[in-house]
Amino acid sequence: MEIAILDDYHDVAERYADWSSLGPDARVQVFQNALPEGDDVRANALAQFDVIVAMRERTPFPAALLRALPNLRLLVTTGLRNNAIDMDEARARGIVVCGAPGSADANTATAELAWAHILALFKHLPQEDDAMRRGMWQTGMPIPLAGKRLGVLGLGKLGQAVAQVGRAFGMDVVAWSPNLTDERAAEAGVTRVDKHTLFSSADVISLHLILSERSRHIVDAAALAAMKPSAFLVNTSRAGLVDQEALLDTLAKGRIAGAGLDVFEVEPLPPTDVIRNLDNVILTPHLGYVSQENFQAFYRNALAAVQAYAKGAPIKVLNG
Repeated sequence: MEIAILDDYHDVAERYADWSSLGPDARVQVFQNALPEGDDVRANALAQFDVIVAMRERTPFPAALLRALPNLRLLVTTGLRNNAIDMDEARARGIVVCGAPGSADANTATAELAWAHILALFKHLPQEDDAMRRGMWQTGMPIPLAGKRLGVLGLGKLGQAVAQVGRAFGMDVVAWSPNLTDERAAEAGVTRVDKHTLFSSADVISLHLILSERSRHIVDAAALAAMKPSAFLVNTSRAGLVDQEALLDTLAKGRIAGAGLDVFEVEPLPPTDVIRNLDNVILTPHLGYVSQENFQAFYRNALAAVQAYAKGAPIKVLNG
């Protein structure tokens, strides 16, 4: 059995799970860096493998790539949802797709990162850190959180966790999503408003929706134009929720105060991406799901999925 482990940026896959337990007939190859797109590079690199372990949505598996992998029989994705895999094509080709859940603290970690961005934006931490290192002192005015309005786009587990912290800081917390009701919002201790009100009145907006065709570009040019010039946008969810061209234009022209971004349309973010040059943006490399506990669970559960498949009894099948 030839097994490929993709996008192991931290070089931990072989330390966090005992792949040798698969026996002498299993060969594991780890790809620490992302495989480039185009020119069949990915197809050629992966053509020999029977099993591929994918790190969430880092490497997409569209129909064309799946058709170019004649040996592939098992595709394991960390997490229990992966919109970057063409499930129909995998099913048609007899490729079993299994999920490998992470740790219970994964949602908490993402909410924590969202708050790290919010606090850094309100308190001008990157700018003050840079100024201090250049010998300067008190170059800006931090913004108090108490009394400001936090807008939460999506009030699931993550959105509720972020809202709870906002309430603890004394913020006025409002929420909106296409299916949110007054009752569900009240249960979370927040107020439901319509989409326009959320974008036009919030001092900071944090995104916590699942990306789907329905939610893609739900933050469009009109929503961004409705935001106050003093407001911030934080996205630790999925880049596809936001019209990236409209966001870049909004930030470049200073129409909002800034943004905190952990997710990007192309990941890893290319070194030459123009968003790296904007001084009103805080950038992190998709850290929302990254923790030792989560990755240990990912790789141990991925190994369990391979073991179960080898025994003829696949577990956590996502395309059954």
